[in-house]
Amino acid sequence: MVDPGEHVCETIKREFQEEAMCDSIDVHRINELFSNGYKVYESYVDDPRNTDNAWIETVAVNFHDETGHLTKNIHLNAGDECGKVMWCPIDHKLELYANHKDILKGVIDRLGAYW
Repeated sequence: MVDPGEHVCETIKREFQEEAMCDSIDVHRINELFSNGYKVYESYVDDPRNTDNAWIETVAVNFHDETGHLTKNIHLNAGDECGKVMWCPIDHKLELYANHKDILKGVIDRLGAYW
């Protein structure tokens, strides 16, 4: 969740560090990785938890590591709020929650990738 006064990209970096990473990490690489993001999606999310009075909205940002240099030594480790986290190949058969597959498709289209 975005803390009051916090920029969304800072929230994403903080949450990534808290929920997906082990403690031993090169802070300079993380800062470089999260320095140049592209906002892919910002809106309502079709989520089964939504009600007439409350609903989920999200911001999805793509931080792309073209060479793999920044992410090659990042070993993911699920935090308290994260059930499972891993690097994985992107495939159209990938099962994701809510409309996350549609959001990911936007990244794939922007990068001119095939899935």
